[in-house]
Amino acid sequence: MINDKVLSIILGGGQGSRLYPLTEKRSKPAVPIAGKYRLVDIPISNCINSDMKRMYVLTQFNSASLNRHIKNTYHFSFFSSAFVDVLAAEQTIKSDKWFQGTADAVRQSMDHFLQHEFEYALILSGDQLYQMDYNDIIQKHIESKADISVATYPVNAKDATSFGILKSNEDNVITSFIEKPSSDLLVDWKSDVGDEMRSQGREYLGSMGIYVFNRELLIKLMADESTVDFGKEIIPQSIDKYKTVSYPFEGYWTDIGNIDSFFEANIGLTDDIPQFNLYDSKQRVYTNARILPTSKISGTSLDRAVVSEGCIIGAAKIEKSVIGIRSRIGKDSTIINTYMMGNDDYESLEGIHQNNTEILVGIGERCFIKNTIIDKNVRIGDDVRINGGPHLDDTETETYVVKEGIVVIKKGAVIPKGFVL
Repeated sequence: MINDKVLSIILGGGQGSRLYPLTEKRSKPAVPIAGKYRLVDIPISNCINSDMKRMYVLTQFNSASLNRHIKNTYHFSFFSSAFVDVLAAEQTIKSDKWFQGTADAVRQSMDHFLQHEFEYALILSGDQLYQMDYNDIIQKHIESKADISVATYPVNAKDATSFGILKSNEDNVITSFIEKPSSDLLVDWKSDVGDEMRSQGREYLGSMGIYVFNRELLIKLMADESTVDFGKEIIPQSIDKYKTVSYPFEGYWTDIGNIDSFFEANIGLTDDIPQFNLYDSKQRVYTNARILPTSKISGTSLDRAVVSEGCIIGAAKIEKSVIGIRSRIGKDSTIINTYMMGNDDYESLEGIHQNNTEILVGIGERCFIKNTIIDKNVRIGDDVRINGGPHLDDTETETYVVKEGIVVIKKGAVIPKGFVL
């Protein structure tokens, strides 16, 4: 079987500065999405659904919560070879440096990979939202006798400057590649992407950061320590030496590496027919199986709201918002176009009295919250008004950040009663 020949390597990303402040206290793969999952659950779930159950997750920044999540979530039979292991950057006799890039992360971890039998290395990004059967890309890789396969997706001119852009021939063999081209170079990089994508302005073939390498070639390439990044060096340098093939992906896919795309992807889940389908029984998204009670909602008008388990809600209105696990929202509050990540624990009455807590975890009464991301374990007092939007300038304080009009309340922040933004 093909899946027995594959080892999956999930790249946790660097410091995740574009997702700050969500990555201030956690690694990028550990960022909560859709109210109950974490980013790393997406590639891991795709691997499990593809029956590829040997996975490494490479990370180096703030990896404690990621380690805990994976340890508590992914358990396989003792009689199976399946595993999900986190490999953080470590000092060894061979290297005492942090990961310098995506390829360097793989290089420094090769000793771990080579302990396993595999023919193909499937290298995945840890910060994307999509559902893919990896058996298809592996099968196409084998059929085309490729040395390297690169999953590709049409992107528009605005996004193209953030991607590796490539061109391929009629056999999908990649003929040229440029990493993050400036906008003035884009005119020469349009591809024939079909009428539907062209009508959306998606005329540039972008690398999804998903690669398949033949084992022996990967070993050979990793021996050259001068190359540290797949997109900037390995792929561009390989297209003239090895058969490097494009694998066009036709499903929903979005890179959620910055606050704007992260917010849009989460709020998009409230659409009547969301582009990312969480309700597909054949493409399940797996996560920590928490034992939580049902949510309790009193006197609330709900319109296109996604509400996770264990919530206690007395809001007046929740519209086009995602409400995460164990969220508490007080009476007469209005929540619009907001992603509330929820809480790690409940507050007990005894704890409230003992700590003399005036502002409880969650959102207080008579609040108005719009165009906002509320990180975990936030305390928002009564009568708070936060109205995000383009009228707000980018700024950062101890408790919140504004990026492109989106207000991000930092993890564990306390917003005092009557605060207005």
